[in-house]
Amino acid sequence: MSIIETDQPRTAAARHDPVREHLQGLRAAITATEQHATRLEQWGRELAARLSDGHRLLVAGNGGSAAEAQHLTAELVGRYQHDRPAFSALALSSESSSVTAIGNDYGFDQIFARQVHAHARAGDVVLLISTSGRSANLLRAAEAARQVGAVVWSLTGPGANPLADLADEAICVDAPSPHVQECHLVAIHAVCRVFDEQIEKAEDAA
Repeated sequence: MSIIETDQPRTAAARHDPVREHLQGLRAAITATEQHATRLEQWGRELAARLSDGHRLLVAGNGGSAAEAQHLTAELVGRYQHDRPAFSALALSSESSSVTAIGNDYGFDQIFARQVHAHARAGDVVLLISTSGRSANLLRAAEAARQVGAVVWSLTGPGANPLADLADEAICVDAPSPHVQECHLVAIHAVCRVFDEQIEKAEDAA
C-alpha cells in the first residue's frame, strides 16, 4: 500500500517535535544546575587539594550514573583537557568481579559499601551519583564512608532525598531523570575544569 501525500494541514501530533522539546527541557535543567555553580567550584578546589595530598576519590552509581562515575574517574586518572599528573580515582561499578561476588555473597545493597570499607581511608572523597537519591546500595556506601572517615558528596535529582541527607555535601538537580543525568555530566566537567586549573596553579607556584 502506498502512502498518498495530501495538502491537508498537519495534525497537532504530526507537528510534535520531541527533539526540540527535549532540548528545551535541558535548558531549564541547566539553569537549575547553574544555581550550584559555587559549590561545584568548591568541589573542584577541594578535590584538587585532597588528591594532591595523596588522598583518593571513589565514585559509585547505578546504570547511567555508573557510566558517569567511570567518566569522571577516567578524566582524573587520564586527563580532562591538558596534560598533568595522574590522580587516584576509582569507579566502584567497574570492578565487575567484586560487584558480582559481593552481590552474590552479601546482597546487592552491599556492592559499594564493601568496596568503600576496602579502599577508602580518612580524608578520601566518596562521590555517590543517583537520579533518585534513594538507591539502597548508595545509601549503604554513604554509611560506610562515614564509618571510615571519608568525606561524602552526592549528586542527585530533586531534593530532599535520603542520599542527600546522608552526604556531607549534596547537589540536587531539580529536573526529570533524563535531564538530571545530562546535568550531572555537565557538573562533572565543571569540577574537572576547576580541578585542572588548581593543579596548574600549584605547578606554576612550585
